[in-house]
Amino acid sequence: MKPRLQTSLSQQLVMTPQLRQAIQLLQMSAAELEAEIAAAVESNPLLDWTDEATPPEIAVSDGDRMGNGDATEAPAAAQEADEPWTIGEEAWRERIGPSSDRDDEHDDAAERVAEPETLSDHLLWQLHLTHLSLRDRRIGAMLIDALDGDGYLREPIEAIAESLRPDVHASNEEILAVLCQIQRFDPAGVGARSLGECLTLQLALLPDETPGKALALRIAAGPIERLPKVGIEGLAHELGCDSAEVTLAVQALRSLDPRPGAQIGGMANDTYVTPDCVVWRQHGVWRTALAHNYSPRVSIHRGYERMIGGASQADAGYLRGRLQEARWLLRSIEARGETLLKVMRCLVRQQSGFLEFGEQALRPLTLREVAGEVGLHESTVSRAIARKYVRTPRGTVPLRAFFASGIDTEGGGGASSTAIQAMIRELIQGENPRKPLSDASLALSLKAAGVPVARRTVAKYREAMHIPSSHERIRIG
Repeated sequence: MKPRLQTSLSQQLVMTPQLRQAIQLLQMSAAELEAEIAAAVESNPLLDWTDEATPPEIAVSDGDRMGNGDATEAPAAAQEADEPWTIGEEAWRERIGPSSDRDDEHDDAAERVAEPETLSDHLLWQLHLTHLSLRDRRIGAMLIDALDGDGYLREPIEAIAESLRPDVHASNEEILAVLCQIQRFDPAGVGARSLGECLTLQLALLPDETPGKALALRIAAGPIERLPKVGIEGLAHELGCDSAEVTLAVQALRSLDPRPGAQIGGMANDTYVTPDCVVWRQHGVWRTALAHNYSPRVSIHRGYERMIGGASQADAGYLRGRLQEARWLLRSIEARGETLLKVMRCLVRQQSGFLEFGEQALRPLTLREVAGEVGLHESTVSRAIARKYVRTPRGTVPLRAFFASGIDTEGGGGASSTAIQAMIRELIQGENPRKPLSDASLALSLKAAGVPVARRTVAKYREAMHIPSSHERIRIG
C-alpha cells in the first residue's frame, strides 16, 4: 500500500446561499417576510424603502390577464410592453366591490365585521344598562377588567379593592354585592371564581323540574373536582345515592359550559393573519392575485450603487458584496411570489366547488397531485402553502384547507375527509336533542347519501371536531 492520486466523477447537490435564502423565504408567512425585509433594509445600505406615497399594489399573474374578452383589462402601456401590470388597492376594491358586476352575492366576512365584540365590551354594555350607582359601576368595571378569557375572576377580592384605591374605597362586601350583579349577566356563569360556582350559576337558571338538577347542585358545590378521579361509582358511594341518579346529574352538568367567556370574542389572545393571496369571481371565472400588501416595498439604493465606480478598492468591494445580496433578496422575493401564485391557481382550479358551495364540496387533493400539475417538487409545494392564507368570498382561510384526504363513494367519485366531517356536523345539528344520533346511525345516514363510512371512521371524525358522543349530547329539554 502506498499513497497515490486518483480522479473520479460524481454528482452531488450543493446548497448555495441563494438557494438557501429562496427556500427560507418561501416557507415564511407574510408577517415573517415583512420582518425579514425590515431586518435586511436595516443591515444592508444598498436596500432602501420605496416611496411611501405610492400605495402597495396587487400583482396579477400573466395567466389572470388572459381569458375572457370581458374580463378586467390591463392598462394600454402594460399591454404594449407585455409586462405584468398592477392595479392599486382602491381600484381593486372598486372593481370587485358591491358596485361591480361580480357574481358574488356576499362580501368577505372580514370586510363586513370591522372589529369583533370582546367579552369585556359585552359585559360593560350590560353594566351601563343597569340601575347601579356611579360608584358601583366603577367597581363593576374593575371586576370586568379582572376577568380572564374564560370569564372567571381569578383575582382575590382584596386585590380588587386595592386596585380601586384611591378613587374608590370599597369594602369586600360592596365588591361582592356588585360581583353578584355581574354574575347575572350574559353569558350565564360569567364572573365565577371556580368551576363549581360557574356550574352552579348556570344550574340556577334551569327549571326546578329539570331531571338531576338538585343532585347536580350538590356535586357542583363540592365533589365536582374529584369526579375525574373517583368516577360515577365513587361519587355515588360518597353522596349515598344511586349510580343512575348520579349519572343523570352528571349528564346535566356536562350540558353546561365550563368556559362561558370563550363564547364571545377574545380578550387578549386574538391572532391576526395577513393573507398572501386574493381570490374573487369575475364574470363567472375565478381569478387569483397576490394580496395588495405582498409586493416588497424595497428597492436598490441608486445613490450607493453609483458610488461603487468612484470608491476605493476596499469600499467598492464592500458595496459590490452588499449589492449582490440585495439583488439576491429581490429575486428570491419575486420567485416566492411566482411559486405561490402558480400553486394558488392550481388550487383554485381543483377546488372551485369548495369556493362555490363550501366544505361539503371539497374534493380529495394531495400535495403530489398539485406538484405534478405545476411541475414542482412536493416539498416545494409544502413550503409554499405553509402558514399562508388566502382571502376568498368565504373568508380568509389557510391554503392547507384546500387539501384533504378522501374515500371512494358509491357513485364512483371521491369524498374528502373535510366534506365528510361537514356532513357529520350537519347531521348532528339537525338531530333530535332528546335522541341524539349514535355513530352507527351517522354511518348509516352517510351510506344512504352515497358515502360508505365505517362506524370507527365516523367516531374518529367526530372526535376530531371535538363533538361529544351521543350519550353526552343529551340536552336538557
